[in-house]
Amino acid sequence: MIRQPAVANRFYPGSPRELQRVVAELMTGLGSDKKKAIGAISPHAGYVYSGRLAGQTLGAIEIPPTVVILGPNHHGRGAAVAVSMADWQMPLGLVPCDTDLARTLVNSSPLLEADDEAHRYEHSLEVQVPFLQASNPDLSLVAIAVSHLRYQECVQVARSLAEAITAEARQVLLVASTDMSHYESRRSASLKDHRALDRILAYDPEGLYRTVTGERISMCGFIPVTITLLAARHLGATGVELVGYTDSGEASGDTDQVVGYAGLIIS
Repeated sequence: MIRQPAVANRFYPGSPRELQRVVAELMTGLGSDKKKAIGAISPHAGYVYSGRLAGQTLGAIEIPPTVVILGPNHHGRGAAVAVSMADWQMPLGLVPCDTDLARTLVNSSPLLEADDEAHRYEHSLEVQVPFLQASNPDLSLVAIAVSHLRYQECVQVARSLAEAITAEARQVLLVASTDMSHYESRRSASLKDHRALDRILAYDPEGLYRTVTGERISMCGFIPVTITLLAARHLGATGVELVGYTDSGEASGDTDQVVGYAGLIIS
């Protein structure tokens, strides 16, 4: 099975040559020394809005041959924790599924299901892939679309994810895809987003979950981020570094209704 691009020519250029040029431009200014990381948190809006921050975040770290991307399921299709088993056709080339790791995950817990329907139209994972391909053309992928879960279910999924990666005995990068507050004034979004970011930077996944749900922060990928923080801790992560925070108003000029974006590295 091959998944075709859902948002090429909308969120990012569909032309391979133009996409390669744009990604290279968005990743400029980075040093040659890449950081070793266990995970990253990257925004997923159209490249005109959040591409620079995504490029600066993912471009700053070593990209191993296998990356697990967790992102929110915006469309509500398919399983609650949907693991793609398909190879992904992207403008910069075919990205194979790491089927061994994907099968191990699906067999590890009834919460994780093989389901490509959830991925058919989902943009949150797809927009990360060109940046990963630019750093490692031999990329393999495990894509996981996540709907709403209780905190304890996040704990279970994270444990299964960490155990599956540990069993592989090789480096695997975790990438959580999220935007921050949606359609609030810049001042309101920044205040709310920094409450969530404070919990991430304190490496407090339960605090993040409770802050976002309790204060009604419209951070669409807080559950993928919670799972990623928990799994990365099992894999030895101890800290989180903020690469940057911005919002859509920087590109649009509209600061009355912004979407917030953050880039972070987990190591």
